[in-house]
Amino acid sequence: MSSPDEGRSTGDKLSDKAHHPFGGLREKLKGTHLYDAKVKMIQTKHTIGKFGNLFNPNHRHDEEHEQKTDEKRTKKNESHRFQSFAPEHDGNKVKWYVDGRDYFWAVSIALERAKETIYIEDWWLSPELFLRRPPYFNQEWRLDQILKRRAEAGVKIYIIVYKEVNQALTCNSAHTKNALRDLCPPGTPGHGNIVVMRHPDHNMFENAGDMTFYWAHHEKFIVIDYNLAFIGGLDLCFGRWDNHQHPMADAHPSGVKNEMWPGQDWNNNRIMDFQSVQDWKSNELSKADYGRMPWHDVAMGVIGDCVYDIAEHFVLRWNFVKRDKYKRDERFGWLCMAGREGEDEDLVAVQRPKHPVGEYIHHPLSPLESKDRGTQGTVRAQIVRSSADWSSGILTEHSIQNAYSEVIRNAQHYVYIENQFFITATGEDQLPIHNTIGKAIVDACVRAGKEGRKFRVIVVIPTIPGFAGDLRDDAAAGTRAIMDYQYKSICRGEHSIFAQVTAQGVDPKNHIFFFNLRSYDRLNKTPGMQKQEEISGVKYQDVQRAEAEEIMAEGVHGGGGDDSSDTGLKRDISGQEEREHLIDQKRQFEEKREEAGTKEATSNDSIAKNAMFNEGKVSEEPWEGDPEAEKDHFVQEELYIHGKLLIADDKIAICGSSNINDRSQMGLHDSELAIVMEDSNVLESTMDGNPFQAGHHAATLRRYLWREHLGLLKAQVNDAANDPNAQPPADCPNDIKEGAEFEFVADPLDDKVWDLWTSSATTNTEIFRHLFHADPDDNIKTFEDYDHFMPHKGIKQGHLYDPYMPVADVRAKLDQIRGHLVWMPLDFLKDAELAEKGLQVNQWTESIYT
Repeated sequence: MSSPDEGRSTGDKLSDKAHHPFGGLREKLKGTHLYDAKVKMIQTKHTIGKFGNLFNPNHRHDEEHEQKTDEKRTKKNESHRFQSFAPEHDGNKVKWYVDGRDYFWAVSIALERAKETIYIEDWWLSPELFLRRPPYFNQEWRLDQILKRRAEAGVKIYIIVYKEVNQALTCNSAHTKNALRDLCPPGTPGHGNIVVMRHPDHNMFENAGDMTFYWAHHEKFIVIDYNLAFIGGLDLCFGRWDNHQHPMADAHPSGVKNEMWPGQDWNNNRIMDFQSVQDWKSNELSKADYGRMPWHDVAMGVIGDCVYDIAEHFVLRWNFVKRDKYKRDERFGWLCMAGREGEDEDLVAVQRPKHPVGEYIHHPLSPLESKDRGTQGTVRAQIVRSSADWSSGILTEHSIQNAYSEVIRNAQHYVYIENQFFITATGEDQLPIHNTIGKAIVDACVRAGKEGRKFRVIVVIPTIPGFAGDLRDDAAAGTRAIMDYQYKSICRGEHSIFAQVTAQGVDPKNHIFFFNLRSYDRLNKTPGMQKQEEISGVKYQDVQRAEAEEIMAEGVHGGGGDDSSDTGLKRDISGQEEREHLIDQKRQFEEKREEAGTKEATSNDSIAKNAMFNEGKVSEEPWEGDPEAEKDHFVQEELYIHGKLLIADDKIAICGSSNINDRSQMGLHDSELAIVMEDSNVLESTMDGNPFQAGHHAATLRRYLWREHLGLLKAQVNDAANDPNAQPPADCPNDIKEGAEFEFVADPLDDKVWDLWTSSATTNTEIFRHLFHADPDDNIKTFEDYDHFMPHKGIKQGHLYDPYMPVADVRAKLDQIRGHLVWMPLDFLKDAELAEKGLQVNQWTESIYT
């Protein structure tokens, strides 16, 4: 490395001499107590000076060098499509992953192969997450154990997680930090190789002018060795693992070791949100009485030049958080990046203060030229983001919104969207909503309508945002507010998408369609299990808790609260007796297995597979004991859509962490990262009956998703070792499951496909209404309707509405459900005030919900 004086003029050196006439003395004092005291005084002065930021919100952009960096970034963005920080790159290899089983399996392989560095950025990260299932038989594939092995092998692991506001969320990033940091204690292999940052800071004495309570870091991505990246909607956290049949049941008469979701990983947000996550083994709902909320998601694996851009975003974020929160913490170094050095290191927020604290670490650790760059595949791709001053220290970038709007507006045949939310504006008069995706949808539909062209926008979102509580309760005011904004975006009021399309002489019902997903299952609470509970005196719920204790016992217990300190591991000594008691109860329960006759259960632990392709009928499923007693164990729940995906015209796809709302799209609020993909590999296909050259990547992903939702895919087994769709992108391409069903959904505008899509949604909707009175529903237009529609208080959430219906009738009805598609109830509570103004919903809080 060159010296600081190298290349400087004699005049510059003389000027320095004039300003620092005692430079030689200063050098001699370095390393002495006097010098250290001076540095600490300067750093304390800077800490106190941060209170001045309260009166200068532009403090990161008001100095000359900061303005030069801003100008450089702006010019760079303006030269790229969508005004993104990143350019388009040809030749990427991109692989799609549908649902958690495939994604987490591929991630487990890729992490295990890491040689140099791992970057992880998540909204929520659960160290005790099992990446392969069942957990009992895959304990070495728990996330923290994989990271521990890689750290011990010398891999440097950098993690950024969102630091939540404790009163609002339960993800407990303090536990994440403590658990991961303490995997390799001092004096053991790997110590110091796992570094975790949390942001934003909520310490007003440290960060008075820069506290952010409303907005979150929402990105979900991984970069491994600068060779491979994963990006999409899946955090490495509890509640995300699932497969294509989306089971709800996890009670196992044949042995609790067969369970799939231990502890807090098993959850139903509609009934109860995650509880006391720092005690990650606790579970307040019994699997013998309730079904979980199933989870649908999508992500990508990437090899090629886009990996560098994803890494650049991480390095920028890391250095920004270093500056913002850890500037005077020597445990956190500055990351320097090949290609962003010298005059360009400011692009990734590298700072060189007079008294630096922490190392300057150059990445990648081996030459960038040795990485998998250049032509690796056939996908032209670009990274886009939502990012701003509070999240990355940059001027606001909303290239994700730009990409969504432009792709939708330019679509000629269809737009297919899967998203967690749908809150958007059609113009400037729809306050407090600002993002313009709704306007793009209106423009695309009006243009198609006036041209007489078949064109559809198909949107699949959750029926209810996944937050706990009865929608009729006062505590659900926030959830109702989100739903109110969604309905006003879609079809209610003069500024809605439907109204704006209608106002221009086009019928929106010919072009715009909204759907939800829903799943059913049967809890395998057999007479034998109930007898085993009785004779052992132990409830199955206690057994499931004990199982979590056993398979997670070697984990660590992170401290709760808003811990920003470095007190280290907080051992849960007081809970040792309780854990031993639970494990003893499990032993008592297991000792009575043979006496109870539950050694070999004849009924299946889940029947969710029956909704999939050629997987049998519910009416043919065996059940132990009294047939009529089976009725108590059928359950349903919304299948929660969490993916953030757009596909247009079977050519282009966008996938990432960004929801369709202002929080994700405006750039000023939540930070997000996504990838825009267009495949040059042509798939000969048809569009509205005409020959059409589709992009292989987008078209095969759309066909796969549609077959999953229509029940035209086979159910998945737990072991994904031989499944190409669960391997990293370098190992093999996606298995697109070619065959008659693949060809059937080839043309997204084909009348037969659309007839099956809509008729399946209609049949499924009617059966869930008839059997379960699943809410929301179009028959609920007022809160009085709601009271009449819902089961009485004695019926558990998600169970059959009519306990006196013959079980044969229930089975016959469930036989008719195919896949998971249902209509979104656009008339739900249309005659009620959904979002009453009050303490939760008002002019100061409305931006939280939009």
